Amino acid sequence: MGTLWSELGPVAEAVTDRPRVYADANMPSGVVVFMREQLRWDVLFVMEHPDLRRARDREHFCLARQLRRTLVTLDRDYLDDRGFPPAQGSGVLVIAAPDERGLAALLKRIDAGLFGPPAGPLPLDGRKLHAHPDWHPDDE
Repeated sequence: MGTLWSELGPVAEAVTDRPRVYADANMPSGVVVFMREQLRWDVLFVMEHPDLRRARDREHFCLARQLRRTLVTLDRDYLDDRGFPPAQGSGVLVIAAPDERGLAALLKRIDAGLFGPPAGPLPLDGRKLHAHPDWHPDDE
């Protein structure tokens, strides 16, 4: 028998085709609201969980995998494949833009070009993507 989340993860994926993301502590709350309300993503935001706020990056990486969620972050440290091997994760999306408005525009493009149907809830499973204002879905 596995953990609660390892047992329920496949069930959660079966009942929703929306992207399931794990937004770490450096994501602006306005961007999290945008992901939830405009993009309709299923977002776990660590700042809403006191026990997760101060977790180390490695803990976030592992927990995102355990919860079967794509880790969404501004933290470029996650691009280090030695510390965060892609095959051991459920997907990492590192985004960069000059402000929240730019982040929202970038996420909208990511949603349309990568996270949209028929991609399913974990389109980056075992992979990483570093997206910036010049990123385009054809870059994949």
